[in-house]
Amino acid sequence: MATTSNDPAFAMHGARAAVAGGMFYIEEKVKALELAVIENSGLAFDLAKTLVESTCKTIITERGGSFSTDDDLPRLFRAAGRIVPFLPLGNAGDVASRRSLERTLNGLNTALQGVCELRNSCGFASHGSESPRPAMEAIQALLVAQAADAIIGFLYSAHIQDLSRPKALRLEYDDNAEFNEWLDEQCEPVVILALPPYGASEVLFRVDEEAYRELLNEYKAEKETQGQTDEQGGGTVQ
Repeated sequence: MATTSNDPAFAMHGARAAVAGGMFYIEEKVKALELAVIENSGLAFDLAKTLVESTCKTIITERGGSFSTDDDLPRLFRAAGRIVPFLPLGNAGDVASRRSLERTLNGLNTALQGVCELRNSCGFASHGSESPRPAMEAIQALLVAQAADAIIGFLYSAHIQDLSRPKALRLEYDDNAEFNEWLDEQCEPVVILALPPYGASEVLFRVDEEAYRELLNEYKAEKETQGQTDEQGGGTVQ
């Protein structure tokens, strides 16, 4: 006699890994999306958007960042991408690798915008309409769910991987005083109304850690090259 399984036909492995890592509050939505892919494809678009938004907001908050309640999904994704180190430590200073990854992330961002557009036009619970919405089938819902799962899995895994590194291997602002001083000398301080001025290095670190990391590695490489030149007596430091 055949037995039936309670497992959904589609499983969100990336999102379930995020749940196991600590995002327990999205578990019910993950389960609902897995079922909606087959049973209620219109609802799948709404749930996919909500899950990615929740992941981005969690990451931004846990890394000390902030966002506006008016921020849309692509904006939240870009904000999360600026503060999560996506490259391995060994490639952190590789500009070409960073550019290639940025193109990949831009592709994900385009997919996110597609999710938003599909959600607005076909979402089951998004906006009222005076006429019937175009029907979407399980195959389109599956595409949206898979895209959301890939994004959630990658973002949260990169976030947790960085936080789990020993402190000595993590990028810390206060560990790079010489570079921070140099960068602040190159740039005007950031002034916001009557608040005290902010150093450019700290602002960059807080809003775009990957860009800070790239400049830091370029600075270190230049210092190392200058040091080697001085030792060989073959040039003048610029």
